[in-house]
Amino acid sequence: MATPLFHGSIVALVTPMTHGEVNYEELKKLVEYHVQAGTHGIVSVGTTGESTTLSIDENVKVIKKTVEFADGRIPVIAGTGSNATSEAIILTKLLTNSGVAGCLSVVPYYNKPTQEGMYLHYKAIAESTDLPQILYNVPSRTGSDLKPETIGRLAKIPNIVGVKEATGDLTRLPLIKQLAGEDFIFLSGDDATGLESMKLGGQGVISVTNNVAAADMAKMCELALAGKFDEAEVINQRLMALHHDLFIEANPIPVKWAAYKLGLISEPNLRLPLTTLSEVAQPKVLAALQKAGLI
Repeated sequence: MATPLFHGSIVALVTPMTHGEVNYEELKKLVEYHVQAGTHGIVSVGTTGESTTLSIDENVKVIKKTVEFADGRIPVIAGTGSNATSEAIILTKLLTNSGVAGCLSVVPYYNKPTQEGMYLHYKAIAESTDLPQILYNVPSRTGSDLKPETIGRLAKIPNIVGVKEATGDLTRLPLIKQLAGEDFIFLSGDDATGLESMKLGGQGVISVTNNVAAADMAKMCELALAGKFDEAEVINQRLMALHHDLFIEANPIPVKWAAYKLGLISEPNLRLPLTTLSEVAQPKVLAALQKAGLI
C-alpha cells in the first residue's frame, strides 16, 4: 500500500502569541523547526492552536501564513471545525486554493448532535469542497462520540479520507478499519497510545508532544511505520512522561509553557479563558522535559 499523504508524526501546532496577539515571526520559526526536525505534517489552528479563541479572520490568516512558511516542504492541515455546520463550511471555503493539504474537522461540540446529525454535518462539509477531510473525534472535549459505525458511513464519501481518534480506546481501531476500509487513514490523537495504535495498523499521530520533541516523535513514528517497534518503544518510553504531563492542565496550557521553557516561543501566554500553567504544575512538566532529555 502506498504511503498516505497524512502519516507519521503530525504536530498539532501551538499558535505563538505576544501580548495576546499572534506572533507571525515566531510562527515562522516554529514551522522551520518542524521542517528541520523531520515532522511529517502540521495541523494549523486545531485545539492546540487555540482555534476557539481566534476570530475567523485570524484562523484563516494563521493557516495561510503556516502554508506560506512551509513553502511546500511539509503538508499543512487546516483546523476548520465548528459546532455550526454553516460556520465549518465557511471556514473550509475560505481555504480553497490556499495550498492546504486537507482539513481537520472536529465533532460538533456543546450541542450534542445525534449520530445522524454528525453524519449529515460532515456530509454537508465534504460536499462543499474538494479538499480532503479528516474527521476529529475527541469526546472528552466535545461531549459527543462519533461512533465507528458512523465513521464507516462517512468513509464512503470520496473526500473524507481519515479520522483523528482521540479517545485512547485502541479497541476501536480494528473496527474502524473494518467498517471504513484499509485505505481509510487512522491517526491517533492520543500521544500516550499513539505507538500502540501504529502497531495495530494506524498511520500516525497528530501529536501535542511533537511541539517540544519534534525530532524524537518523527523518528519514533518512522521506526513504527517500518515495523521496528522495539526501537520505537525506546523513544516512546523516554517521552511517556511528556505524553501524560502535557495534559496536567487543559491543552494547550502545559505545552505552551514547555515550548517557552525550551526557547521555542518567547511567551507561554494564552487567550482567556485559558491561563498560563500554574506554579503547582510547572515542576511536573519541567521534570517530564528532563526525563525526555530535552533540558
